[in-house]
Amino acid sequence: MMADAPADKPPMDNPTGRKGERRTAARRLAVQALYQIEMSSADAADVIKEFRAHRLTEAGSGKSAPDAKLFAAVVATAATRQAEIDALITPALAEDWKLERLDAVMRALLRAGVAELVDFTDTPARVIIDEYMHVAHAFFPAKETGFVNGMLDRLARGVRAGEVGSDGFRQAER
Repeated sequence: MMADAPADKPPMDNPTGRKGERRTAARRLAVQALYQIEMSSADAADVIKEFRAHRLTEAGSGKSAPDAKLFAAVVATAATRQAEIDALITPALAEDWKLERLDAVMRALLRAGVAELVDFTDTPARVIIDEYMHVAHAFFPAKETGFVNGMLDRLARGVRAGEVGSDGFRQAER
């Protein structure tokens, strides 16, 4: 179940635009916020407020404003469930790797993606993986984006076993 954004959500300045663009922008900002939380040991609620006040309203360049509700939900979920999320990520790494060995931005990206896989079951796993692949391109070269794809796919097979089979995604039955 998806966590609700705090009730003090300010109205967005530019709520128009493609939903997908707004959600991708929210995910990119969520990774940045999670990075900031880790680097500064700041409180997640404070960082969410800061981003709402200064970054979520800056669409600029004719782009759509990020989805503020999704942004806040991803950051809040990843921050409050970090220990559980890290416990899922760690065994998916290569045997001789520890989570701390990953770049801080990569940790933030994986935590955001896994938070969605775990808590946002209304979004298909394949959509989450694809979205975080796009987000990864904003921060990393192709090799690392392939790592993101492999990690999130491996983790989706565990946390979304009913949706993702051992050999890949199952066709949704509706």
